[in-house]
This record gives sequence, structure tokens and C-alpha cells, in this order.
Amino acid sequence: MKMCVVNFIFSSFLIFLSFVVLSQEPLFPIEEKGKYGFMNRSGNVIITPQFDFAESFSEGMASVSIGGKRGFIDQAGRVVIAAQYDKVTSFSEGCASGKKDGSWFYFDKTGNIILALKCDYAYKFSEGLARLQIGLRMGFIDRRGKFVVKADYDGAYDFSEGLARVKKGDKWGFIDKNGNVAVEFLYDDSFDFMEGVANVRKGNEESGKWGFIDKNGKVIIAFQFDRAWTFSEGLALVRVGDFRKGKYGFIDKTGRIIINPVFTGADHFKNGFACVTFSLDTKNPVWQFIDKTGNIVISKTFNYRSAFKDGLAKVSSRDIKQGYTSGYIEKTGKYVWP
Repeated sequence: MKMCVVNFIFSSFLIFLSFVVLSQEPLFPIEEKGKYGFMNRSGNVIITPQFDFAESFSEGMASVSIGGKRGFIDQAGRVVIAAQYDKVTSFSEGCASGKKDGSWFYFDKTGNIILALKCDYAYKFSEGLARLQIGLRMGFIDRRGKFVVKADYDGAYDFSEGLARVKKGDKWGFIDKNGNVAVEFLYDDSFDFMEGVANVRKGNEESGKWGFIDKNGKVIIAFQFDRAWTFSEGLALVRVGDFRKGKYGFIDKTGRIIINPVFTGADHFKNGFACVTFSLDTKNPVWQFIDKTGNIVISKTFNYRSAFKDGLAKVSSRDIKQGYTSGYIEKTGKYVWP
């Protein structure tokens, strides 16, 4: 009898463990005949296409559209939060926001309302604070709905690595979570801190130059690029030359060019690969994937820029199965779906 109980407990544990592992498996949105569902990394359909639209999963929840309204499903495909919102954000730090009947709400994964707010837009929580727009002004609230940073800024983005970029007048700077200015308002454009640095611009969009600063505002890569993006996996995408004729390459955190600017378009490195194009036809470019040495690793050509996430990339190409506008490839370039 005792052995039976032990076996039962052990079997139950294995079932529970399998469920946990399954629940953590990444799922990818797919479309068939105008309806959206989800597949796993092997290309097996896990949630049958049945929704009018679907976003990617975040924290085990995915936003779906049913009859023109937004709700959320879990990874078993169950509608956990009824489609009742006109707009929603993805789940972050255990909650999401949504707009219905002209008001914004924060709710948990069961759909219970945490906060009801009067504002023009309520963004997702990031590092414990959420961005709120009131009129044309931006500020930040905590989980109680209390303003930690008053809505006094002309622009703002979510906190990243402890700082948020905010705009005062026509200049950008950075604040900490107490609202203190960490980096002065010196820049004509900026992006979030990623991997310890932020890309910022001095001068106008046409003739200004981009460089990189640390969290003390110290310039660590000189203002020399015609365009620069955030660091991702140790490399940052930069452009040398103007928007029409400039070429794209990649630098490291010393500012040294690692992959020469030879591409007419490019995207960040994700999962070790970056999407690039040599096309001169800017209206209909074809894209391929390179590794961090700059070598082309997937020579097939695709119709739009993409990025790998959880080992797969969503692509569009002429060689996709008839009746489908997009599919997913693995790192060998092989299609896993359709």
C-alpha cells in the first residue's frame, strides 16, 4: 500500500513537471485562412487557428482579438480574460493594461482589476513603474497608482536598466526611478539604455551625429555615426551616410567597426543572427541572415526584415507553401511551418 502511494506521488510529480515544462515552451502565432492560432518550435499546431488576430505570448498570456475586442488566452488556448477591451498591452510584471468604455485599467492574469485610471494611455509596467500619458504629458506611476514621477514631460519611454529617457521641450535626457535627472537634457534624440549604454544624437536628423553614453552621461563612443541603434548581443547597428545612400554595419562597445558598413539595410543581432540586405531596390528589397563575423549563413532571400526569437524567425518568401503569406524558419533556413 505504501509503495502504491509513493508511485502515485511520483507519477503525479512527473505529470506536474511535464505540465510546467510544456507551459514554458515558446509558442509562435500563425495564420491560416484569416484566423490566428499558435504552433510550437517544432511547427506543431498547439492552439488551432480560431482568433481574428493574436499577439505573441508574454508571461504565459497572449492577447487575441474576438469580434473586434481584445482579451487574453493562456498557453492551453483557454480564454482567461474575456474579449472586452478596445486596446491592451502585453503582460509585464504580472499585469497588463487595457482600455474599455473610454477608461484605462490594469488587471492581473485572472482579469481582476488592479487599478482604474483616468488618462489618455496607460503603458505596461517596466522595472516596477508604468508610464502614463495625460493629455500631451508623460509621467510614471507605481503599483498603487501613485505618481512617482509627475506627468511633466513632453515625451517619455519605459524604464530600462534603471533609467528612463524623457523629453523636456525639444531635448532628451534620462531620469532615475525617483524622478531625479541622471543625464542632463542635452540630446536631440535618444534611445533606451541597453547593455549599459545608450545611443544619443546631437544635431538635427539630417546632419546630426550619433554616439553612445554611459549612465553618468559620459561619452564612451564619439558622435560620428549618421545613425546608430541600441546594442544587442554585444554589437550595435550603425549607418554611415544618409538615409538614401548610406550603408549599414556593426560596431562593438569600443566603437570599433566589427562588420563593415556594406549593407543597404540591416536589423539587430538576435539569437546570434542579423537580417541584412544588399538590395538597391528600397521598395522591394530581399533579405538574408548573417552571423557575427558578417558571413551569410542563410542564403535564401526573404521579402521583409525579420529577427530570430526562441530559435525561429518569421519570414515571407516566394518559396512558402501556396496559400500562405508567411512562415517560420529555423537557423538552418529550413521551414518548420507551414
